[in-house]
Amino acid sequence: MFVKLLTGVLSPWQQRPIAWLPSQCRVCHAWPSHPVCEDCVNQFAQPQARCFTCALPLPAGLRQCGACLGNPPPLDQCQAAVGYGYPWSRLIQDFKFHAEPGLVRTFATLLRATPWVEPMIDSADLLLPIPLSAQRLRQRGYNQALLLARQLNARKTRADLLLRIKDTPAQHSLKRQQRLTVLVDAFAVEPLRLAAIQHKRVLLVDDVMTTGASLHAAARTLKAAGASLVSALVIARTA
Repeated sequence: MFVKLLTGVLSPWQQRPIAWLPSQCRVCHAWPSHPVCEDCVNQFAQPQARCFTCALPLPAGLRQCGACLGNPPPLDQCQAAVGYGYPWSRLIQDFKFHAEPGLVRTFATLLRATPWVEPMIDSADLLLPIPLSAQRLRQRGYNQALLLARQLNARKTRADLLLRIKDTPAQHSLKRQQRLTVLVDAFAVEPLRLAAIQHKRVLLVDDVMTTGASLHAAARTLKAAGASLVSALVIARTA
């Protein structure tokens, strides 16, 4: 009855499972649990050596992949918590497309447990989520990257500095070469807030990195606006 009364007065955004009620692991279905239980995190989120600037998997002991050494990307550093595979791919899709923003706590915890991530957050002046176009934001109802950035450090998060000025097709619908070109001039820095970017260490936040087109385009825009360093955090990296 109490929960029924609550759902009668709260908005749909607020009608989420109450934190102190037991829940079921989304992966192994154990009760009671966090959205992903500790055993499943230990099984499916083992540490993986990754390229320091593109987050692709590497053999242990190496710092950068050959591609980044030969053609340095605009990101000064990039870290991913997990690979884009089971069970994370399904959970990210639920978080992103199926109105399950409560999963943000699980993803933020995964990121904070990843080597190098805490120092990146601590040293950044700003956390900037990759913005959605106005049309995509209306369709989805929230920006998952903004929720993640706020969960990582709300005080440093700004959603009013990096703008998306061009609506582009969903990245998963495009071939690699299309992804690399369609985002040219897709981002801009708010002209009245340029001073907030200049000489700052910026940490971009997004959910998934595939080709890196979105993050690279945003990084180039921020560096052109005067950012001294631009790095990135993502939940998952495709292989």
